[in-house]
Amino acid sequence: MALLALGINHKTASVSVREKVAFAPEQMSEALAQACDVAQLKEVAILSTCNRTELYCSTKLEGTRALLEWLGQYHSLDPDELQTCSYAYWDQDAAQHMMRVASGLDSLVLGEPQILGQLKSAYAVSQESGVVGAELARLFQQTFTVAKKVRTDTAIGENPVSVAYASVSLAQHIFSDLSSSKALLIGAGETIELVARHLSEAGVQNMTVANRTLVRAETLAAEFNAKAILLGDIPEALEDADIVIASTASQLPILGKGAVESALKKRKHRPIFMVDIAVPRDIEPEVAELDDVYLYTVDDLKEVIEENVRSRESAAREAEAIVESGACDFMRQLRSLGAVETVMGVRKQGEELRDAELEKAMRQLQNGKSAEDVLNNLARGLTNKLLHSPTVQLRKASAEGRDDFLEMAQQLFQLSDYKKED
Repeated sequence: MALLALGINHKTASVSVREKVAFAPEQMSEALAQACDVAQLKEVAILSTCNRTELYCSTKLEGTRALLEWLGQYHSLDPDELQTCSYAYWDQDAAQHMMRVASGLDSLVLGEPQILGQLKSAYAVSQESGVVGAELARLFQQTFTVAKKVRTDTAIGENPVSVAYASVSLAQHIFSDLSSSKALLIGAGETIELVARHLSEAGVQNMTVANRTLVRAETLAAEFNAKAILLGDIPEALEDADIVIASTASQLPILGKGAVESALKKRKHRPIFMVDIAVPRDIEPEVAELDDVYLYTVDDLKEVIEENVRSRESAAREAEAIVESGACDFMRQLRSLGAVETVMGVRKQGEELRDAELEKAMRQLQNGKSAEDVLNNLARGLTNKLLHSPTVQLRKASAEGRDDFLEMAQQLFQLSDYKKED
């Protein structure tokens, strides 16, 4: 079995492509089962976020075509189109890539912590779906351990930087004083919670949280003394909103050009700053065509984020070393498992020979033979039995000129010290 990490991300594909390949939470269980069946994977986990869709697999496949064809079929896309913007890592490279992702080293925002939680959720969903076995389980556990070490031993997580932080930072560049601005937050997930926290710290006191379920909106709103509404109430709330930041898991746009155009008329064309963090997008791209609207997507945040990346470059180099070491350790552990069956066989054979010689020794004692003679015979017999097969194979290898075999035996039996004494 080989390890494979296959995916697309913000570096290889535009948001318009990424949103087509994204998996909705309610699709995940079915998608995992299909991937195993159609693409003939032994184990699989799928990570789907606004910036990436990645599949982590244990497979007998020697290439990625079958998996790309399944991915294309599932999302009604041309596999050749996916091929041009996808990447694939195998074995140690796959493990190292996954650890880089978990540590925030491959994120749009260097060092952002949300990705680790998203990766843990992806693992949990795969476990519940019964498509994770021993190999991927070991990889995920080692990945989580490495990511924790990166957070603990480096400064990669200092000074909160995320897509949510970048969104608020951009708003601060547009509005000189955020304290008088009114914000409408669409969604109530982890990202929007971070947005609300950053807005609050920036001085925004008037926030409205719109969500598909009112209970979740009310829970988040209560934390920031905000108002909670349903998605259907957005058109009315839009009239008062100076800042709109959206991040939901909806497969279709929530906010259309018509609704924004109507709100602008009622606002007498006072500008609205909008950030659409979601993939697929929550705000129709056509909204950007309207005057007095400043609409940004996750791809537009790159320039803002780059300023913060530079402060983390030194920590990132330290983190890369930790990740590389972690991937090497994982592969050593994985390779060592290949010896388990052989080691068990050697031990079983040794125990059988021991038991046979011990039984012979017990009979000799019962027949009145002296304990000293019995112990000598036991030691001699057990030594001869244990070494018989290796001795035969070494002589055969020597006769065939197999010097490599003999050198390996020197290492296996640690004979270097004996040679020095001679």
